[in-house]
Amino acid sequence: MIFFKNYSICFISFIFLFLFSGLNFILMIIFIMNDLVYFFEWEIISLNSVSVVMSILLDWMSLLFMMFVCLISSVVIYYSKSYMQSELNLNRFIILVLLFVFSMILLIISPNMISILLGWDGLGLVSYCLVIYYQNLKSYNAGMLTALTNRIGDVFILMVISWMLNYGSWNYIFYLEFMKNDFMMEIIGIMIILAAMTKSAQIPFSSWLPAAMAAPTPVSALVHSSTLVTAGVYLLIRFNMLLINMFFFKILLLLSILTMFMAGISANYEFDLKKIIALSTLSQLGLMMSILSMGFPDLAFFHLLTHAMFKAMLFMCAGVVIHMMNDIQDIRYMGGISMFIPMTSLCLNISNMALCGIPFLAGFYSKDLILEMVSFSNLNFLVFFFYYISTGLTMFYTFRLIMYTMIMDFNLMVIYNLYDEDFIMLKSMMVLLFMSVISGSFLSWMIFSYPYMIYLPFNMKMMVIYVSLMGALFGYLISNMNIYSMNKFLLTYKMSNFLCMMWFMPSLSTYGITFYFLNLGQNLMKNIDLGWSEMYSGQGMMNIMKNYSVFYNIFQMNNLKIYLFSFILWMFIIMMILLFI
Repeated sequence: MIFFKNYSICFISFIFLFLFSGLNFILMIIFIMNDLVYFFEWEIISLNSVSVVMSILLDWMSLLFMMFVCLISSVVIYYSKSYMQSELNLNRFIILVLLFVFSMILLIISPNMISILLGWDGLGLVSYCLVIYYQNLKSYNAGMLTALTNRIGDVFILMVISWMLNYGSWNYIFYLEFMKNDFMMEIIGIMIILAAMTKSAQIPFSSWLPAAMAAPTPVSALVHSSTLVTAGVYLLIRFNMLLINMFFFKILLLLSILTMFMAGISANYEFDLKKIIALSTLSQLGLMMSILSMGFPDLAFFHLLTHAMFKAMLFMCAGVVIHMMNDIQDIRYMGGISMFIPMTSLCLNISNMALCGIPFLAGFYSKDLILEMVSFSNLNFLVFFFYYISTGLTMFYTFRLIMYTMIMDFNLMVIYNLYDEDFIMLKSMMVLLFMSVISGSFLSWMIFSYPYMIYLPFNMKMMVIYVSLMGALFGYLISNMNIYSMNKFLLTYKMSNFLCMMWFMPSLSTYGITFYFLNLGQNLMKNIDLGWSEMYSGQGMMNIMKNYSVFYNIFQMNNLKIYLFSFILWMFIIMMILLFI
């Protein structure tokens, strides 16, 4: 402890996670070469026939994923040392990030539904704390939307746990294969799919993902690359054996390609730098989920890992640019930054190219393979069309982003100070730059036991290149075109508004759900609490008592006329009564 005394928590966390990542890499090589799977189990409590156990599953998949999570999180924490240097509670921030990472690791190594819930819920809870880290109204709203959407997934996981009680164990890994056709297992499968859809933000749960951009940029880099949003994909990869023949999986395919398409279109309307990158994450999650629901879990896992590298780097570059621009995120104020911050611009462009699937960068190996398998599969034209259009849209919004940030004129201030000498941020980006270039090829050699050789006609093979070039051309044209003229030529204002606002999903998942209940509550309060209820209870009773007390107060004034009058009145009443009797 004396040795670490002089070092900051950022440096210690970085060293620990980086070394742990290296250890996982070495173990993964050993496991994949010898085809090993280690399963550890500790019995915590045994009650009648139910035993609550803590179990850990180590195979090449969990070790490889842990390696990527630890590598990215170590680099992000090192990056935070510079990015968050003006933060007074930096230690608290780093501890929250570490909790986030450990929740993800718990989820990765769990073959048990109980420990999966711990990791799953840990991610949801810590993500709420991180999204509301900058405490303002926008952050609170975004955090609440994130937490409540993820809570739906938690509820489904809890229901799966209660259903699995029928089988006597929560270790799902044991009976996935021979319980395939069981009706109960189908119900469990549907719940698992719904839980994964909330965590990985598929339609109709997409609105929280761009809202979570209220978090600090290092958190966004971590959340959108390898932790929170990939938890749902990873869960479905693990449960894939059970789900593969289900009809609900086909519905997931439709929803995920729609998510991909919707995110691609919305990103072209967006001007917030972080939101564009968030929507690109949503698009790539749609790609992972769709290829997963076609029955290729290894391809989904491959794309998940390659995507994690360049997406984390993309967010880091965005963080540097936002820092330089006095915390302004609007891309219309940026421009020509490649002249002033060349190293950051290099990283930004390479990660953008990897995202687009430019040949021989990380994204190309996974994306190209996925699209060729789609061309090869026996699917209808709608799915095929959405896949390729979404790929074109990725190039579209990326090229638009490059035009706005790199090529067009700088629009912020007359006097500006852009410098590229924050070496802590640059060093952390260099690690991910290296991985963004090589991770695709080294994973494709390592993961697949035999090379995927896909023979297609020349035009089908080149289809990805065609749609990418078309997307780049449109991106160039649109970035030079005024938004109003684009609407005039192509779309009406209402249609444009619909596409811009993620198909009204944020409105539907906030006002759409709460409006009627809030309205009902307002009417109840106005008509009952402050209306009839007031008149017939507290307020009404008070008025009656007040009027009576005013009336009686007159009698209690020691006035001779009142006493004489009341005496005569009483005598008159008594005489009348006696007469009538």
